[in-house]
Amino acid sequence: MDIPSLAQLKKDLSYLSEKELIDLITDLAKFSRDNKAFLYFKLNERDQPNLFVDAVKEELDEAFQVANTRHYHVAKKAAQGIRRKLNKSLKLSKNKADQAELILYFCEQMKKYDYERHHHPVIDNLFRVQIGKAQKLISSLHEDLQSDFSYRIEELI
Repeated sequence: MDIPSLAQLKKDLSYLSEKELIDLITDLAKFSRDNKAFLYFKLNERDQPNLFVDAVKEELDEAFQVANTRHYHVAKKAAQGIRRKLNKSLKLSKNKADQAELILYFCEQMKKYDYERHHHPVIDNLFRVQIGKAQKLISSLHEDLQSDFSYRIEELI
């Protein structure tokens, strides 16, 4: 089956009535939790701009609190699992400042919960890669935001 291009889908959507569009969007939201979350954040981001960041931070907090970090192997698996949640959430936002904020928050939580005490190469590399992603995102932001975020990165390093 050949899936049409995004431009073709957009053209086909323009022919639908408002009721048909609403039905189609609700059907899409039923398919996955990610679609539902994306729709929720898009509908509410004008009224509450920090809703997305706060919700993801809360989810990350819960994940870090229940993670077992006693042994390096389990800590590595927990950190990788939490990073996967973070990456899923980052796909929902196109705002680079929000993405940088969440990546830095993830790194701060790794420091807070003392993941680096294990000196495991996978954990250390995961931390460095996330810092690198944050630096890359921050370099494309406004100068004021760059200085705020760079201060946080210096504290992490």
